[in-house]
Amino acid sequence: MTGRIADLAAEYDRTAAFPADSLRIAHEAGLLTATIGEQYGGGGAGVEESARILHSLGRADPSVALIAAMTLAGHARQAVQPHWPEELYARVVKESFERPVLLNHARVEPDLGSPARGGLPATRARRTADGWAVSGTKRFVTGAEGLDWFLVWATTDEDEPRVGTFVVSGGSPGIEITGRWDQLGLRASGSHDVTFRDVEVPHGQVIGIGPHGPAAEQDNRAGAALHLPLAALYLGVARAAQAFFHTFAHARVPANLGHPVARTERFGRTAGEIEVLLAAAEQLVFDGAAKLDTGDTSYTPEQALGARVLADRHGVRAVELAVRLLGNPGLSRGNPLERHFRDIQCAPVHAPQEDISLLAIGTKALNP
Repeated sequence: MTGRIADLAAEYDRTAAFPADSLRIAHEAGLLTATIGEQYGGGGAGVEESARILHSLGRADPSVALIAAMTLAGHARQAVQPHWPEELYARVVKESFERPVLLNHARVEPDLGSPARGGLPATRARRTADGWAVSGTKRFVTGAEGLDWFLVWATTDEDEPRVGTFVVSGGSPGIEITGRWDQLGLRASGSHDVTFRDVEVPHGQVIGIGPHGPAAEQDNRAGAALHLPLAALYLGVARAAQAFFHTFAHARVPANLGHPVARTERFGRTAGEIEVLLAAAEQLVFDGAAKLDTGDTSYTPEQALGARVLADRHGVRAVELAVRLLGNPGLSRGNPLERHFRDIQCAPVHAPQEDISLLAIGTKALNP
């Protein structure tokens, strides 16, 4: 299944088109609905299974994997801690089993940046007779072109403002892509800027609305169930780069050498370093995910943040080693390693970024 997605990846990267065919393949394999809770008729995949799904998809096409990750994370959170309006979520689940249904949070803003660094949204929700009208601009909304549901973080315009998530149907009038995603890596992820202009949201499509204040801000320590699968996604990218590195090493036979470069000490040492980096990172990520699934209370949020920091570092370093050793062929757009090198640069970008994670880890270490 992921082989078919991998076959499409280069063309989607070249065109930056929305990877609809690949997402359809993922849906047919049950990957987009894997985390729907058993109480809703789903399989209830846990953190480890999510991580392994995203590792496999990341190896095939990380743009597809990232779009899938947002949907999987949304269902996973609902399975553990129900918070959607019951009727609305039942509708989402029913449609999700029938076709690819994508959902994602819209939180980052032009002025605010990432909520991981604190602050409250400028996006406003105005009271109407039937519910709310949402207006504002969000940045880096992964999968924007194909989202069925935008989970828009906004502040109400009430005398005493509240903050909540407004569940906006992707087909609603007033939604416009106002900034095109044109990045170095994950070019097909469609992480565009989206502007909402008085988009109507019924009363029954609001999640977790509450007082305006620090309690409404993002808790960076509480997201281990997403941090570890995201780390696994990019380790999948690194494994794809490693696979090409091995293929090249066995196929390349310089005239002055007379045998594949895979038999040289130089390539052997680099292959060994890449494997150590990736195997160690995968152990940290998958073991941590398994502990989360079993409810192991000895596994702390700081350990999950640390696992992601190290996994991102190891993945980036592993691909860098492969590119350096191959030289010009490693940077040629005629082979997939160049694409893997670009994609892996996106690993450290996801919130919370490394400095925020290290601050949380260090604060806990200094104040046990």
